[in-house]
Amino acid sequence: MGRTLGPGHHGADALQVGDRIDCGSVTVTGEMIDAFADLTGDRFEIHTSDAAARRHGFEARVAHGLLVLSLIDGLKNQTTAQLKARASMGWDWQFRRPVLLGDRLSVSYEITEIADARAKDQAILTLAFDVLNQQDVAVQNGTNRLLAYR
Repeated sequence: MGRTLGPGHHGADALQVGDRIDCGSVTVTGEMIDAFADLTGDRFEIHTSDAAARRHGFEARVAHGLLVLSLIDGLKNQTTAQLKARASMGWDWQFRRPVLLGDRLSVSYEITEIADARAKDQAILTLAFDVLNQQDVAVQNGTNRLLAYR
């Protein structure tokens, strides 16, 4: 079992497989959903109308899956425990359950792999994310490969 990393900037050489970071939580608001729809042009009715969402079998408006992923990346980048990141190398992601207007999401991740990068002062980290709603139900999960400084 890894450690829960505390505040600071953590380089890859100080990390171990199994280390975890708690990224905190965020509540999905109507303003967030509307702004994402405006930005992307994705105005599918389950995102923009409570009535339409209910017609499709949802209890409330549904947040865009990519909005939720963006919020997760934002929480990762705002937490006090930071990795010495250089660039994201991609995401392998699953939308497990709908995220509804008003849901409170809690995010944490575990370092599952530390590999050498081409540059000797860098490493490739694989981060496995868990995203839970206010009922501790997994709504999204997946991995992010991150190029980080040692």
